[in-house]
Amino acid sequence: MTIENLSSNKSFGGWHKQYRHRSEVLNCDMRFAIYLPPQAAGNRKVPVLYWLSGLTCTDENFMQKAGAHRVAAELGIAIVAPDTSPRGDGVADDDSYDLGQGAGFYVNATQDPWSRHYRMYDYVLEELPALVESLFPVSDRRAISGHSMGGHGALVLALRNPQRFHSVSAFSPIANPVNCPWGQKAFTAYLGDDAAAWAEYDASLLLRHSDSKLPALVDQGEADSFLAEQLKPEALEAAAAASGYPLQLRRHEGYDHSYYFIASFIGEHLRFHGAHLGL
Repeated sequence: MTIENLSSNKSFGGWHKQYRHRSEVLNCDMRFAIYLPPQAAGNRKVPVLYWLSGLTCTDENFMQKAGAHRVAAELGIAIVAPDTSPRGDGVADDDSYDLGQGAGFYVNATQDPWSRHYRMYDYVLEELPALVESLFPVSDRRAISGHSMGGHGALVLALRNPQRFHSVSAFSPIANPVNCPWGQKAFTAYLGDDAAAWAEYDASLLLRHSDSKLPALVDQGEADSFLAEQLKPEALEAAAAASGYPLQLRRHEGYDHSYYFIASFIGEHLRFHGAHLGL
Protein backbone atom coordinates (compact mmCIF):
# COMPACT_ATOMS: atom_id res chain seq x y z
CA MET A 1 0.00 0.00 0.00
CA THR A 2 1.29 3.46 -0.90
CA ILE A 3 1.37 6.11 1.79
CA GLU A 4 2.51 9.72 1.60
CA ASN A 5 4.63 11.29 4.29
CA LEU A 6 3.26 14.75 5.10
CA SER A 7 5.60 15.81 7.91
CA SER A 8 8.44 14.58 10.14
CA ASN A 9 9.55 16.13 13.43
CA LYS A 10 12.18 14.85 15.83
CA SER A 11 10.85 14.66 19.38
CA PHE A 12 12.55 13.31 22.54
CA GLY A 13 15.00 11.32 20.45
CA GLY A 14 12.27 9.73 18.35
CA TRP A 15 10.17 10.88 15.42
CA HIS A 16 6.64 12.19 15.04
CA LYS A 17 5.45 11.59 11.48
CA GLN A 18 2.18 12.32 9.70
CA TYR A 19 0.94 10.30 6.73
CA ARG A 20 -1.87 10.15 4.21
CA HIS A 21 -3.11 6.92 2.62
CA ARG A 22 -6.05 5.55 0.71
CA SER A 23 -8.44 3.61 2.94
CA GLU A 24 -10.33 0.80 1.23
CA VAL A 25 -12.53 0.40 4.30
CA LEU A 26 -13.58 4.06 4.39
CA ASN A 27 -13.49 4.71 0.64
CA CYS A 28 -11.51 7.94 1.01
CA ASP A 29 -8.05 9.28 1.76
CA MET A 30 -7.18 9.21 5.45
CA ARG A 31 -4.51 10.83 7.58
CA PHE A 32 -2.82 9.44 10.67
CA ALA A 33 0.14 10.31 12.87
CA ILE A 34 2.70 8.01 14.43
CA TYR A 35 5.27 8.65 17.13
CA LEU A 36 8.24 6.28 16.90
CA PRO A 37 10.36 6.30 20.08
CA PRO A 38 14.16 6.15 19.90
CA GLN A 39 14.03 2.42 20.71
CA ALA A 40 12.55 1.86 17.22
CA ALA A 41 15.79 2.97 15.56
CA GLY A 42 17.45 0.31 13.47
CA ASN A 43 14.07 -1.26 12.70
CA ARG A 44 13.70 -2.73 16.18
CA LYS A 45 10.02 -3.47 16.81
CA VAL A 46 8.28 -1.75 19.72
CA PRO A 47 4.74 -2.11 21.13
CA VAL A 48 2.14 0.42 20.06
CA LEU A 49 -0.62 2.44 21.71
CA TYR A 50 -3.55 3.42 19.49
CA TRP A 51 -5.04 6.75 20.55
CA LEU A 52 -8.59 7.72 19.55
CA SER A 53 -9.53 11.39 19.80
CA GLY A 54 -12.87 13.07 20.47
CA LEU A 55 -15.43 15.15 18.63
CA THR A 56 -14.05 17.77 16.19
CA CYS A 57 -10.47 16.51 16.62
CA THR A 58 -7.99 15.21 14.06
CA ASP A 59 -4.77 13.22 14.44
CA GLU A 60 -3.02 16.44 15.46
CA ASN A 61 -4.74 17.34 18.74
CA PHE A 62 -3.32 14.60 20.92
CA MET A 63 0.14 14.60 19.38
CA GLN A 64 0.56 18.34 19.82
CA LYS A 65 -1.23 18.96 23.12
CA ALA A 66 -1.02 15.86 25.35
CA GLY A 67 2.72 15.89 26.04
CA ALA A 68 2.89 12.12 25.58
CA HIS A 69 6.16 11.86 23.66
CA ARG A 70 8.49 12.20 26.63
CA VAL A 71 7.16 9.18 28.53
CA ALA A 72 6.59 7.20 25.32
CA ALA A 73 10.27 7.75 24.49
CA GLU A 74 11.30 6.70 27.99
CA LEU A 75 9.27 3.48 27.87
CA GLY A 76 9.75 2.63 24.20
CA ILE A 77 6.10 2.76 23.10
CA ALA A 78 4.98 3.89 19.66
CA ILE A 79 1.76 5.93 19.47
CA VAL A 80 -0.60 5.89 16.50
CA ALA A 81 -3.33 8.54 16.24
CA PRO A 82 -5.87 8.19 13.42
CA ASP A 83 -8.31 10.88 12.36
CA THR A 84 -11.75 10.80 13.97
CA SER A 85 -13.79 10.12 10.83
CA PRO A 86 -13.63 9.74 7.07
CA ARG A 87 -13.21 13.09 5.32
CA GLY A 88 -13.42 14.64 1.87
CA ASP A 89 -15.75 16.39 -0.54
CA GLY A 90 -17.59 13.18 -1.39
CA VAL A 91 -18.01 12.07 2.22
CA ALA A 92 -21.39 12.61 3.91
CA ASP A 93 -21.41 15.40 6.48
CA ASP A 94 -23.69 17.40 8.74
CA ASP A 95 -23.76 21.05 9.80
CA SER A 96 -23.53 20.15 13.50
CA TYR A 97 -20.22 19.39 15.20
CA ASP A 98 -21.42 16.11 16.73
CA LEU A 99 -22.37 14.26 13.53
CA GLY A 100 -20.56 13.59 10.28
CA GLN A 101 -16.97 14.55 9.56
CA GLY A 102 -15.01 14.78 12.81
CA ALA A 103 -17.65 12.69 14.58
CA GLY A 104 -17.36 9.12 13.35
CA PHE A 105 -18.06 7.58 16.80
CA TYR A 106 -15.93 4.54 15.87
CA VAL A 107 -18.91 2.54 14.58
CA ASN A 108 -19.65 0.75 11.32
CA ALA A 109 -22.60 2.72 9.95
CA THR A 110 -25.45 0.76 8.38
CA GLN A 111 -27.67 3.65 7.27
CA ASP A 112 -27.59 5.87 4.18
CA PRO A 113 -25.79 8.14 3.42
CA TRP A 114 -23.28 7.21 6.11
CA SER A 115 -22.68 3.53 5.37
CA ARG A 116 -20.55 4.17 2.27
CA HIS A 117 -17.74 5.76 4.28
CA TYR A 118 -18.36 5.63 8.04
CA ARG A 119 -16.77 2.35 9.10
CA MET A 120 -14.31 3.63 11.69
CA TYR A 121 -14.68 0.50 13.84
CA ASP A 122 -13.23 -1.73 11.11
CA TYR A 123 -10.65 0.90 10.17
CA VAL A 124 -9.21 1.13 13.69
CA LEU A 125 -9.54 -2.58 14.45
CA GLU A 126 -8.16 -4.05 11.22
CA GLU A 127 -7.05 -1.80 8.37
CA LEU A 128 -4.93 0.75 10.21
CA PRO A 129 -3.03 -1.75 12.42
CA ALA A 130 -2.33 -3.94 9.38
CA LEU A 131 -0.91 -0.93 7.55
CA VAL A 132 1.14 0.30 10.51
CA GLU A 133 2.54 -3.12 11.36
CA SER A 134 3.57 -3.75 7.76
CA LEU A 135 5.39 -0.45 7.24
CA PHE A 136 6.81 0.58 10.61
CA PRO A 137 8.94 -1.09 13.31
CA VAL A 138 6.01 -1.89 15.63
CA SER A 139 4.88 -5.25 16.91
CA ASP A 140 1.44 -6.77 17.38
CA ARG A 141 1.61 -5.98 21.10
CA ARG A 142 -1.14 -3.36 21.17
CA ALA A 143 -2.87 -1.16 23.72
CA ILE A 144 -5.65 1.34 23.09
CA SER A 145 -6.77 4.59 24.69
CA GLY A 146 -8.79 7.69 23.90
CA HIS A 147 -10.68 10.77 25.05
CA SER A 148 -14.42 11.46 25.15
CA MET A 149 -15.84 10.04 21.89
CA GLY A 150 -12.45 8.36 21.50
CA GLY A 151 -12.62 6.98 25.03
CA HIS A 152 -15.94 5.41 24.05
CA GLY A 153 -14.29 3.97 20.94
CA ALA A 154 -11.30 2.60 22.83
CA LEU A 155 -13.45 0.87 25.44
CA VAL A 156 -15.80 -0.63 22.86
CA LEU A 157 -13.00 -1.91 20.63
CA ALA A 158 -11.15 -3.44 23.57
CA LEU A 159 -14.20 -5.01 25.20
CA ARG A 160 -15.33 -6.57 21.93
CA ASN A 161 -11.83 -7.70 20.93
CA PRO A 162 -9.84 -8.44 24.11
CA GLN A 163 -7.53 -10.78 22.18
CA ARG A 164 -6.28 -7.81 20.12
CA PHE A 165 -5.13 -5.65 23.01
CA HIS A 166 -3.11 -5.98 26.20
CA SER A 167 -4.85 -3.09 28.00
CA VAL A 168 -7.30 -0.23 27.55
CA SER A 169 -7.66 3.22 29.09
CA ALA A 170 -9.80 6.29 28.58
CA PHE A 171 -10.12 9.91 29.60
CA SER A 172 -13.67 11.23 30.10
CA PRO A 173 -15.28 8.57 27.90
CA ILE A 174 -18.86 8.69 26.64
CA ALA A 175 -19.53 5.66 28.82
CA ASN A 176 -23.23 5.00 28.15
CA PRO A 177 -23.98 6.45 24.69
CA VAL A 178 -27.40 4.79 24.35
CA ASN A 179 -28.52 7.03 27.22
CA CYS A 180 -26.95 10.39 26.32
CA PRO A 181 -27.74 13.03 23.66
CA TRP A 182 -24.44 12.67 21.79
CA GLY A 183 -24.77 8.92 21.50
CA GLN A 184 -28.47 8.89 20.69
CA LYS A 185 -28.02 11.39 17.88
CA ALA A 186 -25.05 9.58 16.33
CA PHE A 187 -26.46 6.08 16.74
CA THR A 188 -29.82 7.04 15.23
CA ALA A 189 -28.08 8.48 12.18
CA TYR A 190 -25.43 5.79 11.72
CA LEU A 191 -27.24 2.67 12.98
CA GLY A 192 -30.95 3.46 12.65
CA ASP A 193 -33.45 2.24 15.26
CA ASP A 194 -31.79 -1.14 15.86
CA ALA A 195 -31.44 -1.40 19.64
CA ALA A 196 -29.23 -4.49 19.37
CA ALA A 197 -26.82 -2.60 17.10
CA TRP A 198 -26.69 0.29 19.56
CA ALA A 199 -25.85 -2.09 22.42
CA GLU A 200 -22.80 -3.38 20.53
CA TYR A 201 -21.27 0.10 20.77
CA ASP A 202 -22.05 0.91 24.42
CA ALA A 203 -19.18 0.25 26.83
CA SER A 204 -21.42 0.08 29.90
CA LEU A 205 -23.68 -2.52 28.32
CA LEU A 206 -20.73 -4.52 27.03
CA LEU A 207 -18.95 -4.39 30.38
CA ARG A 208 -22.01 -5.68 32.22
CA HIS A 209 -21.81 -8.96 30.30
CA SER A 210 -18.08 -9.17 29.61
CA ASP A 211 -16.22 -12.42 30.23
CA SER A 212 -12.82 -10.87 29.58
CA LYS A 213 -10.68 -9.23 32.24
CA LEU A 214 -8.60 -6.89 30.09
CA PRO A 215 -6.87 -4.33 32.35
CA ALA A 216 -8.85 -1.07 32.16
CA LEU A 217 -8.11 2.41 33.53
CA VAL A 218 -10.52 5.37 33.25
CA ASP A 219 -9.90 8.92 34.46
CA GLN A 220 -12.73 11.43 34.83
CA GLY A 221 -12.57 15.10 35.83
CA GLU A 222 -15.18 16.19 38.36
CA ALA A 223 -15.40 19.71 36.89
CA ASP A 224 -16.17 18.37 33.40
CA SER A 225 -19.11 20.33 31.97
CA PHE A 226 -20.28 17.22 30.06
CA LEU A 227 -20.12 14.89 33.06
CA ALA A 228 -23.79 14.50 34.03
CA GLU A 229 -25.52 14.81 30.66
CA GLN A 230 -23.11 13.12 28.25
CA LEU A 231 -20.44 11.00 29.94
CA LYS A 232 -22.18 9.03 32.72
CA PRO A 233 -19.23 7.20 34.31
CA GLU A 234 -21.56 5.91 37.01
CA ALA A 235 -23.06 3.54 34.42
CA LEU A 236 -19.60 2.12 33.74
CA GLU A 237 -18.94 1.71 37.47
CA ALA A 238 -22.24 -0.09 37.99
CA ALA A 239 -21.57 -2.41 35.07
CA ALA A 240 -18.10 -3.28 36.39
CA ALA A 241 -19.53 -3.99 39.83
CA ALA A 242 -22.23 -6.24 38.35
CA SER A 243 -19.80 -8.29 36.26
CA GLY A 244 -16.81 -8.23 38.59
CA TYR A 245 -14.73 -6.51 35.93
CA PRO A 246 -11.37 -5.14 37.21
CA LEU A 247 -12.05 -1.55 36.15
CA GLN A 248 -10.02 1.20 37.80
CA LEU A 249 -12.07 4.42 37.52
CA ARG A 250 -10.52 7.49 39.11
CA ARG A 251 -12.29 10.80 39.66
CA HIS A 252 -10.25 14.01 39.85
CA GLU A 253 -11.52 17.12 41.61
CA GLY A 254 -11.27 20.36 39.66
CA TYR A 255 -10.30 18.86 36.28
CA ASP A 256 -12.39 19.57 33.19
CA HIS A 257 -12.77 18.02 29.70
CA SER A 258 -9.75 19.71 28.15
CA TYR A 259 -6.27 18.61 27.12
CA TYR A 260 -4.96 20.14 30.35
CA PHE A 261 -6.61 17.15 32.03
CA ILE A 262 -5.16 14.67 29.56
CA ALA A 263 -1.68 16.19 29.85
CA SER A 264 -1.86 15.93 33.64
CA PHE A 265 -2.32 12.15 33.65
CA ILE A 266 -1.14 10.85 30.28
CA GLY A 267 2.17 9.76 31.79
CA GLU A 268 0.33 7.52 34.26
CA HIS A 269 -1.70 6.02 31.42
CA LEU A 270 1.40 5.29 29.38
CA ARG A 271 3.06 3.62 32.35
CA PHE A 272 -0.14 1.60 32.96
CA HIS A 273 -0.04 0.34 29.38
CA GLY A 274 3.71 -0.17 29.49
CA ALA A 275 3.37 -2.50 32.47
CA HIS A 276 0.82 -4.65 30.64
CA LEU A 277 2.85 -4.58 27.41
CA GLY A 278 5.79 -6.08 29.28
CA LEU A 279 7.99 -2.98 29.43
